[in-house]
Amino acid sequence: MSQKLEAVLSKEPRRGLQYGVTIIILLILLASSAPVLSGAHITSKGFEIGWNILSGIFTPDTSLLFGLGDSGVAYLILQTIAIAFLGTLVGAIIAVPLSFISATNIVPKPVVIVTRVIIMAIRTVPSLVYGLMFIRVTGPGPFAGVMTLAIVSIGMISKLFIETIEDLDSGILESLDAFGSTLFQKIRYGILPQLGSDFISILVYRFDMNLREATILGLVGAGGIGAPMIFALNAYHWHQVGAILIGLFILVFVVEILSDKLRQKILHG
Repeated sequence: MSQKLEAVLSKEPRRGLQYGVTIIILLILLASSAPVLSGAHITSKGFEIGWNILSGIFTPDTSLLFGLGDSGVAYLILQTIAIAFLGTLVGAIIAVPLSFISATNIVPKPVVIVTRVIIMAIRTVPSLVYGLMFIRVTGPGPFAGVMTLAIVSIGMISKLFIETIEDLDSGILESLDAFGSTLFQKIRYGILPQLGSDFISILVYRFDMNLREATILGLVGAGGIGAPMIFALNAYHWHQVGAILIGLFILVFVVEILSDKLRQKILHG
C-alpha cells in the first residue's frame, strides 16, 4: 500500500517553477504600482477635514436626517431607490433578448459575434462617462441617472445571462429541435423554465449594485442622494454630510440583508 502511495506521489506534477514565476510577476506588479502611492501627501488640513466628517456622523443634522420634505434624507433615499429600480428594469428589458441572440447554443456563430461586440462596446464605457453624456442630453436630474444605469446594466446583465443560457441542459434543446420547434418555442418551453430563478437572482444582484451606482452618479448631477452630499462637502456643512452618510449606511445595510435573503430564497427555495 505504501509503495502504491509513493508511486502516486512521485507522479504528482512539480509546481515549484510555476509558483516561483507567479510570485516574481506579483512582485514586479507590486513594484510598478508603488509610484501611485508616492503622491499621497496628507496634510494637517486633510486630517482636520477627516475629523470633521467623522464628528459630523456622530452629530448629524437631525432636521435633514428625519425631515420628510424634498430635501430630507428619507426622500433622497426613496429617489435613489427609484432610480436604481427603473435603471435595472429598463436594462433587463433590453438585455434579455440581447442575451438570447448572443448565446452560442441558440443562434449561429456570426450573429453571436456581432451581438457580443455590441455588448462589449457597451461595457467599455464607465458609468460616470455615461452619466456626463446623458446630463448633456437630458439635463441634470433623476432621468439622466435612470438612463445611465439602464445602459450600464445592459452590459453586465447580458454577460451573466449569456453564461447562464450557455450552461443549460443541451438535451432539452436537442429534443425541441427534433420536434421541429422554432427559436421562440425553444426559448419559451426549453430555456425560460430552467433559467427563471437564475435570471431573478442576477437582477437582484444588479439592483444591489445600481443602488451604489446611483449614489455615485448623484455626484455628477444625475439625481439621487449623491448630489446633496457633494454640495454639503463643498460648503463644509459636516453635520449635513454626517446625516447623509448615516442615511446611505442604513440604505446599503437594509438592501444588503434583503437582497441576500431574496437570492437565497430564489436559489434554494
